[in-house]
Amino acid sequence: MSRNEEVATRFEEMADLLEARDVEYKPRSYRRAAENVRDHPTPVEELAAEGRDAVKGIDGVGDALAAKIVEYVETGEIEELTDLRESLPVDMAALTSVEGVGPKTVGSLYEALGITTLDELETAARGGEIREVSGFGETTESNILESIPFAQQARDRERLGDARPVAEALLDHLREVDAVARGEVAGSLRRWRETIGDVDVLVASNDAAAAIDAFLGWDAVNDTIESGTTKASVRARGMRIDCRVVVPEDFGAALQYFTGSKAHNVHLRNLAIERDLKLNEYGVFDVSGVNEVTGQRAGRRLGGRHEADLYDALDLPPIPPELREDRGEIAAAREGRLPDLLVESDLRGDLHTHTEWSDGTESIETMIAAAADRGDDYVAITDHATGPGMVGGVGLDDDRLREQMDAVETAAEDTDLTVFHGVEANVDAEGGLSVGDDLLTALDLVIASPHSGLGADRETATERLVGAVEHPETDVLGHPTGRRLNDRAGLDPDLDRLVAAAADAGTALEVNANPRRLDLNDEAVRVAVEAGTPIAVDTDAHSVGGLDLRRYGVHTARRGWAEAANVVNARSASGLQSFLR
Repeated sequence: MSRNEEVATRFEEMADLLEARDVEYKPRSYRRAAENVRDHPTPVEELAAEGRDAVKGIDGVGDALAAKIVEYVETGEIEELTDLRESLPVDMAALTSVEGVGPKTVGSLYEALGITTLDELETAARGGEIREVSGFGETTESNILESIPFAQQARDRERLGDARPVAEALLDHLREVDAVARGEVAGSLRRWRETIGDVDVLVASNDAAAAIDAFLGWDAVNDTIESGTTKASVRARGMRIDCRVVVPEDFGAALQYFTGSKAHNVHLRNLAIERDLKLNEYGVFDVSGVNEVTGQRAGRRLGGRHEADLYDALDLPPIPPELREDRGEIAAAREGRLPDLLVESDLRGDLHTHTEWSDGTESIETMIAAAADRGDDYVAITDHATGPGMVGGVGLDDDRLREQMDAVETAAEDTDLTVFHGVEANVDAEGGLSVGDDLLTALDLVIASPHSGLGADRETATERLVGAVEHPETDVLGHPTGRRLNDRAGLDPDLDRLVAAAADAGTALEVNANPRRLDLNDEAVRVAVEAGTPIAVDTDAHSVGGLDLRRYGVHTARRGWAEAANVVNARSASGLQSFLR
């Protein structure tokens, strides 16, 4: 976890604790600052070294918040947060990960029942205590109890977007060490799974002791869990990291082995056995011969320095890490049917961005310029409309959307980019959209997204989302389930019905690249790809930094076997316009 992420997380905790105490206004300021700090390109420690005025350069950060950021960088603590924790000693992150439990609920349950942890919440729910608290009831209690298993599972997993930057920062450190020849992430993190258990890092070195010393000496390490001659584990930036060192000659084999998945590797080993070969973390071996002296099968090493050696020995092309889940990728490789997977450079623009007109932090002009700086051909400005799930005056009503139309048109005159003006409309309970049809028709692009009623049953959720994709003005169904990883499960629609309806309607399904969403997930992308349903890979950026999240959406789409041809924003501007029409 970077220092920016650490500060953002603490500001969000402060917002929750203040909200739980019914403090007005401040929570929103802290949340806005948290998002801007998280997305800011400059590390807060560098800004703090320049002084408080440099920290105030972060949008939404005034004197008071800048002082807290400097305080945290210098001391590792924020005194006000410590005081808030003492006055309300609850595990806020765990408790609010339960569907339907927000900060105010946490505050109420603490005052009434003294609940501070997820285990205590479960005990109270099972004992029928919550229904007795004013403002709750039997239904609320039942819903909480049903949601607790999801929250308990989430506690043990790190989000991809939290873990990947930590692993990359560690690798940057290790690659500067003379003793380290190579270093790569391994495990589920290399396969870009949406959540992971531990961070796994593999290092090639002829001096394992020096490599391990460099790992243990990383300045982000909080404590050492265990340390050996070729393997060590630490806790750093809030997560466990395991580092393994192998000699360069074995690096490719070890990387393949420790990337997994287990099911993929077992399938490969069985193929190897059929060919009198042996695969392990040390290489690929021909074990067809028999030692005349011992009668033992002799092993002749065929390769292992490079990962491709193992696949080549089985007459297979290298299989991209994202596909290694034993979901048909080995058969596809044998038959020459592996997809030509989407890569980040295939994307020509972003169809889902926000500005300060709704809940974004930047102007229309700034977001357009940032897209141009990234080399995109086009960008869509799609601020939130009013409607279900929008609180605090975030969304634009129809009159404000018409005003924004002029503002976008004016901003587009100063760029070579094609600029689309759209909206993120809210999907109501019946599948209708929260913007007038005449205005929807006038816009370039309509994203329809669910933001409320996310606990509906499957049939209700399916009917609602099918209604949204079949609306004649819907171009993209945004973050279709509304889930937030490790926070809420979201809707669980019948995917086969939804993707079929979207294919028939010519509506794209979004892969929201925000690593707190990754929605659609990889398995749903696979269903959409096989059905011929178009998808859109968007960042849902609320700031310039949010545009950098694109890679998480690309790799999620890759895990779903998506190619560029499946993705509408991999088309040229004219090709996209044809799709929108």
